[in-house]
Amino acid sequence: MENPFKFGTVVDGNFFTDRTKELIYVKSVLNSENHIVLISPRRFGKTSLVIKAAKETDRPVLFLNLESMTDKRDFAVAILKHIFKLFPFEKVKHMMRNFRFVPTLSMSAIGDSMDISFVPQINEDAVLEDSFALLERVAENGKIIVIFDEFQSINEIAPRLDKQLRAIMQMQKNINYVLLGSQESMMREIFEQKRSPFYHFGTLMTLNKIPYDDFSEFIEERLPEAVGEYKKDVVTDILAFTDCHPYYTQKLAFHVWDIIDREGFRQDVVNKAIEISNYIHDNDYERLWISLNKTDKRVMRYMAMNPRMSSLAPASLGMATSTIYSSLKRLVRSGLAIKTDTYIIDDPFFAEWIKTRM
Repeated sequence: MENPFKFGTVVDGNFFTDRTKELIYVKSVLNSENHIVLISPRRFGKTSLVIKAAKETDRPVLFLNLESMTDKRDFAVAILKHIFKLFPFEKVKHMMRNFRFVPTLSMSAIGDSMDISFVPQINEDAVLEDSFALLERVAENGKIIVIFDEFQSINEIAPRLDKQLRAIMQMQKNINYVLLGSQESMMREIFEQKRSPFYHFGTLMTLNKIPYDDFSEFIEERLPEAVGEYKKDVVTDILAFTDCHPYYTQKLAFHVWDIIDREGFRQDVVNKAIEISNYIHDNDYERLWISLNKTDKRVMRYMAMNPRMSSLAPASLGMATSTIYSSLKRLVRSGLAIKTDTYIIDDPFFAEWIKTRM
């Protein structure tokens, strides 16, 4: 039997966990004339959710991660490449007649991909505008869905790019935009600050952890029969460790299932799975720990020992509140910590590694 738990990639089918209400809501927005802004920490499953919703609309989907873009030219090339994947080049080449800077196109030797380049002395604004114009034109025969992941990185690609994109996107009629982001404070600044070009651009949605009961049922149904009467205990131990974090719950359940499948059931199977995972990633965690400055190490160690922490300075840390708050902001920005009502370490396996090593 194939391991029924999957993590690290976009999931669909039987691997997709719950999110029934969220799926219905996203599809309802995509079937309207509106755009959607979706915020959640990394690895909460927002990409899997919107791609599943988009697929169920049976419309063309273009997905881009803005963190991988280095400049406007990069952005334009990525858009064009995805357009040519969705639509045969022969059907869209006539739409490029009005391009101010015609790109050089070349097919790979086996003909399954296209390389796109522009001359060095190019107006990047014009290239990007022409690419978005082509996107709108190919959508005239049927609306398409465009998903931009890590949208908070928009102005890291180029200064004031948000103003340019808003001017373009607000005039388009045949596209539903889905804008995803993992940095909540930055995303809310982009979409909720009146001075921002993207103020109230789309309906804003926050994706939370999967509810305990739903996740519990999902895991219990998929555990091997060898667990027998201990299924509920194993599920409780898994969710107590991961606190219902979608990615890490799937990861831990994967290792638990694998141990049972190979060795049979043991009552300490969850602890054994945590131990195996941390052994596999020991070098990764070591490098990550070494990369932290002294202050961030102290704060991370405190959070590992005290899973929920406020920004107020605990006496045992011996640091000013402002110093701790600055550290927490850095850790959240880097994805190592999550801010909800308190601050917690995002990766419970890393937290366990810190506790073990310290």
